[in-house]
Amino acid sequence: MSVSRPSPEMASASGGYRYRVYGLSVRSDLPLPELNREENPGDADVDIRIGRVPPSAEEGLSFGPDGAILRINDVASYLMRDGREISVDPCPDASDRNVRLYLLGSAMGVLLHQKGLLPLHANAVEIDGRAVAFMGESGAGKSTLAAWLHDLGHRVIADDVCVLRFDEESGRIRVDPGLPRIRLWKDALEGSGRSPGDYQFSYAGDETYEKFDVPVPHERSTAAEVDLAAIYLLSAGGGFGITRLTGVEAVEAVFSHTYRGFVVSQIGRDRLHFDAAVNVVRNASIFRLERSRDFGDMAAEVSAIIAHARHLPGP
Repeated sequence: MSVSRPSPEMASASGGYRYRVYGLSVRSDLPLPELNREENPGDADVDIRIGRVPPSAEEGLSFGPDGAILRINDVASYLMRDGREISVDPCPDASDRNVRLYLLGSAMGVLLHQKGLLPLHANAVEIDGRAVAFMGESGAGKSTLAAWLHDLGHRVIADDVCVLRFDEESGRIRVDPGLPRIRLWKDALEGSGRSPGDYQFSYAGDETYEKFDVPVPHERSTAAEVDLAAIYLLSAGGGFGITRLTGVEAVEAVFSHTYRGFVVSQIGRDRLHFDAAVNVVRNASIFRLERSRDFGDMAAEVSAIIAHARHLPGP
């Protein structure tokens, strides 16, 4: 299905704005310029609506009979129901960009779990027609690596949230396209040769939070699912090294780096999550990638990663 950048001023004739992300057709009351527009959409998999959200006792995520509620002070409240619908209740005078930040981040992450999908806290790029994912905690360098690979001509598949799907017939794991952007801290942005003045802050209204959104043009991002070649778990080290993870260690890595993984138990999907993690380990190569995190070493390290990924066996 073809996608293109949206025109925020014009909603779909079928009602609402129409987008495609994580392999899902999305209908939204809100314009979402971060996403790719869906041409000739059919029935929506996800509805995003402006509506009243029941009050929650405190800021953060809570669960109740209505669904999962995420409340962010001075931004918005979000209600996620049945993996099908997100209601958005913005606070007065909240920045539209901040409302979308949490909608497309934590709120969408909860919805993905409700749908039974496996979202990893990872970035993914395409190398020789296959997906390579970089998994790790915030600040581990996932987006930095994705930016360097993007600048070398490799298409970006996903930033920060990487959704995996399983093809039961072939046994292959596929990566669905995520948000066509790369989010970088100021030092990583400058280290990649970019200027902060050319990009918007990820969070509006707090310039001490020096993270920036770098949009990826449609032709430099991937619009269709891609077979997964490998997952690299990033860790800091004294030098560069790649070692294979297997068995319990590999399963634990997937568990620990599931995006918003604490949601799994709350919605009763522990067994499905375990089965999905085991399936990943059985059908994909998982490695620990140690890096120096010195920008002076980036060119050599990225070249070594590309060479390693290109020599991986097929599914």
